Amino acid sequence: MTDIASQHEQERFAAAEKRLQSLERLDDANGAGGWNWFTFRTILTSGAGFFTDSYDVFIINLVTPMLGYVYYSQHGNKIPSNIEGILKGMSSVGTFIGQLLFGFLGDILGRKIYGFELLIIIIGTINCATSASAIRGVDAIAFLGFWRLILGIGVGGDYPMSATITSEWSAAGKRGMMMALIFSMQGIGNLSAAIVTLILLAIFKGAINADVMNLDYVWRLCIGLGAVPAVATIYLRFTMPESPRYSLNVQGDVEAAAQAKGQTVSEELIKQHTKTEEKRDHWAEFRAYFGQWKHLRVLIGTAASWFLLDVAFYGLGLNNSAILQAIGFAHKATPFETLWANTVGQIIITCLGSVPGYYITVFTVEKLGRRTIQIMGFTATTILFAIMAGCYNILIEKSMPAFIFLFTLAQLFQNFGANATTFIIPGEVFPTKVRASAHGISAASGKAGAILASFAFNVLVDIGGAPGQHAFLPQTLGIFAAVMFLGLIVTVLWVPESKGKDLEEFEEDYIPPVTLQLDASEEASTTNEAILPELKA
Repeated sequence: MTDIASQHEQERFAAAEKRLQSLERLDDANGAGGWNWFTFRTILTSGAGFFTDSYDVFIINLVTPMLGYVYYSQHGNKIPSNIEGILKGMSSVGTFIGQLLFGFLGDILGRKIYGFELLIIIIGTINCATSASAIRGVDAIAFLGFWRLILGIGVGGDYPMSATITSEWSAAGKRGMMMALIFSMQGIGNLSAAIVTLILLAIFKGAINADVMNLDYVWRLCIGLGAVPAVATIYLRFTMPESPRYSLNVQGDVEAAAQAKGQTVSEELIKQHTKTEEKRDHWAEFRAYFGQWKHLRVLIGTAASWFLLDVAFYGLGLNNSAILQAIGFAHKATPFETLWANTVGQIIITCLGSVPGYYITVFTVEKLGRRTIQIMGFTATTILFAIMAGCYNILIEKSMPAFIFLFTLAQLFQNFGANATTFIIPGEVFPTKVRASAHGISAASGKAGAILASFAFNVLVDIGGAPGQHAFLPQTLGIFAAVMFLGLIVTVLWVPESKGKDLEEFEEDYIPPVTLQLDASEEASTTNEAILPELKA
C-alpha cells in the first residue's frame, strides 16, 4: 500500500514538473516583459469593452434628469424615486445575471465565447436609444428599463470574460497593471459620457430653451452613441484565440496553447500532455474545489469585499446628480442651465476623483500589491464618509468647496482602492478550471450591492423629508462609512495577495519548484545510499 502511495506521489511530482516546464516554454514567447501583439490586442479589445460598459451604465445618471423634463412634467419635472430606482437598477439586475451566466460558460465552454457579450451590449444599447411608448399600456420608460436589463446582461458578461482573458494572457510581473489598465477604461467611459452629454446639450441649446421636449432627442443620442466603440471592436473579440492556459490546464492541449502564442513545440512535449477528450463535469470540479474551506474562504473574501464596495460605489456613482442637486450645485433657473451644471459637476468629480484614482492604481499595483491597495482604499473611504456624515450640515452651510473636495476624494480612494482591486484579485487567485466562474460569482456579489444601492438609495435619502429634498443624505453617508469598514475587515481576514505570483501557483496541484528539487535530491540521495554498500562490498 505504501509503495502504491509513493508511486502515486512520484507521478504527481512528475506531472507537475512537466506542466511547469511547458508553461515556462510558453511564457518565453512573451519576451520583452510580456509585451507583444497579443498584449496590445488584449488591451484594445478588453479596454474598449469596459469603456462601453461604463459609458452605458453611468449615462443613465445624466439622462434621468432629462427624462424627468420629457415624461414627468406633472411631477415637478422629476422622475418619482421608486421609478428612478428601478430604471437605474435594471441594468444592475441584468449585469448580475450576465456575470454569473458568462462566468460559468467561460469555464464550461472556454474563453472562445468572448464576443457574444459585446453583441448583447450593441443590441441592448440600440434598443434603449429607440425606446418608444406603445399605443396602450407600456410606455417608453418601461421599454427603456427592459432594454437596460438586456444591456446589463452583456455588460455583466464582460467582467469575468475580460478579466480572465487579460489575466491569462499576461506575464506575472505586469498582470496586475494590465488588468488595472483595462479596468481604468471605466473612468474614461464615465468621463466620455459626461463630455458627450455636454456637447449634445450645447448643440441643442437653442432647441431646448425653445421647447424643453427637444430633450427627447438629446437623451436618445446620449445613449445610442455608446454602441459605437462596441461595434468598432466586435471583430477583434470574435477572432480572439483560446486562452493558452485554458488549453493547457483544462483541456490538456499543449499544442493548441502553443499555437495561441504563435509557437511551435516538439513532439516530445506534445506527448507529455494528453488532450482531454472526455466530457468534463465542471459542476463536480467546482463543488470539489470550493468544498474545501481554504478555497471557499477566498471566494467569500473576494465576493463579500466586492459586495460591500459596490453598495457605496454605485450608491454614489448612479446618484451623483441627486447629490449635486442636494448640495445646491446643480439647482439652476432653467432646464438647460440645470442639466448643464449637473453635467459639468459630473466632469469635475470624474476628472478630480475617478480617473486619477484608476491610473494611480495602474502605476502602483505591481509595487504596492493588490491587497495593500484594497486595505488602504477601504480605510480611507471609511474615514472620509464618516467625516462627510458627521459634518454634513456645517460643510454645506459654511464650506461647500470642502464638501465637494471630500466627496471627490472619496471617489478617488474608491478607484485607487477596492473598486480596481476587487476586479483584479478574483482574476488571479483561483485555478484555471474555475477562474471565470469564481470571478463571475465575485462580480455578481458586487452587483448585488449595486442593486441594493440602486433600489434603496433614492428611497433612503428621502426619509424624513419631502421627495427630492434628500433629508436623510447625511445618515446615508454614515451608513456608507460603516459598510466600508466591514469591507476592510473582510479584506484583512480572507483576501490573499497575488502580487508577483505566476498564475500556475494558484493551480490546485501546484508544487513549488523548490519542493520538486528537494524531492529529486532526496530520490538521488536514497539511490546513493542503496548503491554505496554494494560498491563498498
